[in-house]
Amino acid sequence: MKEEFLHKAEENLKIAQISFELECYNASANLAYFAAFQAAIAALADKGVLSKGRNDHKWVQSEFNLRLIKREKLYPSDFKKYLLDMQSVRNLADYSDQNIGKKIACKQLERATELIQHIETEVRK
Repeated sequence: MKEEFLHKAEENLKIAQISFELECYNASANLAYFAAFQAAIAALADKGVLSKGRNDHKWVQSEFNLRLIKREKLYPSDFKKYLLDMQSVRNLADYSDQNIGKKIACKQLERATELIQHIETEVRK
């Protein structure tokens, strides 16, 4: 399961980067969030933390922060806000009349890349 979600994360990150390069910043922000979200699922699965149903955004964010950052200290404390902040940007991109600009989309990509790299390193030890 963890490898499948890491693959999904990597795939979405690639498409987020391509979207960014094509100046499709809303799509880039959306896909960058999903890449980070899927990587968080992989990190949880690696430690045997699985949802009893589907992978709800709130549940994944909460479990990732509580178990893997706060308790086990596997990831930097800065990551606590990443998923929630990235989801807020994604919600603006998808559900509001606002458009995401280049600067915000770039930040979204940077955070997704950083999170995924850390998770891949930990999961593939």
